[in-house]
Amino acid sequence: MGKVGIGLTIDVSKIDKSKLIKGKKGVYLDAQIFVNLIDADQYGNHGMITQAVTKEERQAGGQGAILGNGKIFWREESNVQPIQTVPGQAVDAPTFDDDIPF
Repeated sequence: MGKVGIGLTIDVSKIDKSKLIKGKKGVYLDAQIFVNLIDADQYGNHGMITQAVTKEERQAGGQGAILGNGKIFWREESNVQPIQTVPGQAVDAPTFDDDIPF
């Protein structure tokens, strides 16, 4: 798969502002987007955005608030297929044409 462009729609009133991170150059929000690159939902969305939670919150069963949706608006297809290998499995060496003059 090639590259994709994803538009996001976020309901900022759902952001837990106590978890905003003040940095040197601004105020940041840790968020995550879950994307289905193949199918869209009934509204044409390909994913959802959630506010990130800490490892401890996740282990305690906590989930981040759903902040909005994502929709693929651009897709660059690629014909290059990644090489898939199984750990411990030998990979065939490439073969070369013996008529190459170097």
